[in-house]
Amino acid sequence: MKIEKVAVIGAGNMGSGIAQKIATEGVEVFLCDMSQDRAESGKKHIESLLTEGIERRIFTGDQVESILSRITPTGDFADLKDVDLVIEAVFEDLQVKQDVFKQLAGICRKDTIFATNTSSFLVADLAVVSDGPERVLGLHYFFHPAKNRLVEVIGHAGTSAQAYQAAWSFQERIAKTPIDSKDCEGFVVNRFFVPWLNEAVRLHEEGYSIATIEAAAKQAFGVGMGPFQLMNVTGIPITLHASTTLGKSFGPFYASANRLKPQVESGQPWDLNGEPQDTDFNSISRRLWGVVFQIALDLVSAGVATKEDVDIGAKVGLRWPLGPFEKMNQLGLQQLGRHTSAIQEKYALAKPDLLSTQEASGKPFGLSVVRLDVRDKIGTITINRPDQLNALNPETIRQLDGCFTQASEDPAVEGIVLAGAGKAFVAGADIKFFLDKLDQGKVEDIVNFASYGQKVFKRLETCAKPVICKLDGMALGGGAELALACHAIVATAKASMAFPETGIGIYPGLGGTQRLTKRLGKGLARLFIYSGKGVNAAEMATLGLAWRVVEPDGLDAALVEALAEAPKQPKVDSQEIPRPLRNIGSFLGAVEVDGLLKGTVTLTGGHELIQITDKIRRKAPQALRSVATLTDLAEAGDLNAGLAAELAGMKAIFTTADAYEGLSSVIERRRPKFQDC
Repeated sequence: MKIEKVAVIGAGNMGSGIAQKIATEGVEVFLCDMSQDRAESGKKHIESLLTEGIERRIFTGDQVESILSRITPTGDFADLKDVDLVIEAVFEDLQVKQDVFKQLAGICRKDTIFATNTSSFLVADLAVVSDGPERVLGLHYFFHPAKNRLVEVIGHAGTSAQAYQAAWSFQERIAKTPIDSKDCEGFVVNRFFVPWLNEAVRLHEEGYSIATIEAAAKQAFGVGMGPFQLMNVTGIPITLHASTTLGKSFGPFYASANRLKPQVESGQPWDLNGEPQDTDFNSISRRLWGVVFQIALDLVSAGVATKEDVDIGAKVGLRWPLGPFEKMNQLGLQQLGRHTSAIQEKYALAKPDLLSTQEASGKPFGLSVVRLDVRDKIGTITINRPDQLNALNPETIRQLDGCFTQASEDPAVEGIVLAGAGKAFVAGADIKFFLDKLDQGKVEDIVNFASYGQKVFKRLETCAKPVICKLDGMALGGGAELALACHAIVATAKASMAFPETGIGIYPGLGGTQRLTKRLGKGLARLFIYSGKGVNAAEMATLGLAWRVVEPDGLDAALVEALAEAPKQPKVDSQEIPRPLRNIGSFLGAVEVDGLLKGTVTLTGGHELIQITDKIRRKAPQALRSVATLTDLAEAGDLNAGLAAELAGMKAIFTTADAYEGLSSVIERRRPKFQDC
């Protein structure tokens, strides 16, 4: 089921935002409302937002023009007869939503997928009025849908696997981060987020000032806006409506706080003024976290969502630094029990089954950051840390190793695909892990991480089954090294690869200096590692780094073909490389690094070479020298010797002042100042 043409019903803030995102990602979309004027107004709203994007240098004028050209406003449902997916985003009235579905049933094709963006009603309540309930599902986007990457994908009991998978894949195609939810009121995120807002109002009813609750919540949850400010921004009536709906479904604990309705009727925002009383912060924090913990545990106990999806929902959708289950593990079972028992006692709630099980085990909650899905003889391993752009750390490598072992030893699996969730494949190693270890004086932990990573990557490379990298986003640093360890890379136009390590004071240590040199030759490998210059999808194809570059809707078919052919990427023929790159590579393959840094060598490669050398001179000198040595070794062709050399120099490079400066600059979002030490 391919999705090429989409319609969004409802041209308000949510509908227009959904349409904007879809068009931004290159897909044609109808923006439909009750009249042509309303639909046109929705498009004008999108245009104003995109114009602001030009002013902020997010978009160019040409990009905005292209995005707008893909949005067709219409007030006539008949225009939607050939669309592949309809997303209903009208206001939260069940009868109105059902009427939309009834009208579209007589207009759209019999294979059109119907999705609702409802946040209050069951998807099944809309499926009952459809002539094809198997094609009905939920796609719950979060405000603002053009910016917020989270989307909950909800299938009701009758949704077909084909429709669900097509809708899920389309969300990935438009750079969303989908999570799965069973068809249940509130789905995943609103199920605990709305009560979080509601509990803040109850705390205010009990005598805590709004200013104190705001400050306590921001401190406890690490967020920029507290619950009252968020209600002011998103609309207090929305909180009232959502809590009323949840209360009807789940009882008094979820029901609207007493002061919500009068506040809505007043038409006034919450008054955020006042001086916070920090002596109340702990009690407020315990209450708010206690509510979140209780509901998160209930959600997973009831099978509505996984622990991992609950955390992703909080971190991607709400931008919380920690998900509920990560926070539970941080507190420990004893503290968790105190938080939840207080809520259970206050609201006469039962202890969630999952908590009882976990307390019996005495262990932290196991959280998967890598998952394995086996379907049609293909084992797809997905690195699932989208909020961290799938950055590699020891736990990620450990779980990758486990999933790979399971897939490689499973006789039902004939080929393996490696993928990343969200907009990145893998955006390098976890910088915070490196800095934490340096601060603790435990550089050996970094060396051990690299050693383990090298072993896992080598196992991928030497696997008897074909291992294909599905590259549909960024592969930076360790992510690029992981991609190159696969037998082949199948990429989309959104794919890119870069080695930014020398710009943060270190060098690629998971085989990058060796495998890139093997593929491109020493000079070109130095070009990309010295400078950190990115390689886009078209360049990856030209350089032979990608086996094939395909359109997003052809990605799955190309992966199947690659697995069948089991290609092994040879070193690219130098004559196929564009002459400017070839010339720069020849120059860098022969010149000494110190000559480049000191400016004592004659540049004979034209303007492009001057630009590249200017970039190289801004990198960490010792890291550049290490790369020169390692690429010399790689040219000799002994991969094992090269990997050992990468590892042998790891402690020395990470204990330089330049490494600490470079790594810190990433966290602090500034340019590093290297000292060559």
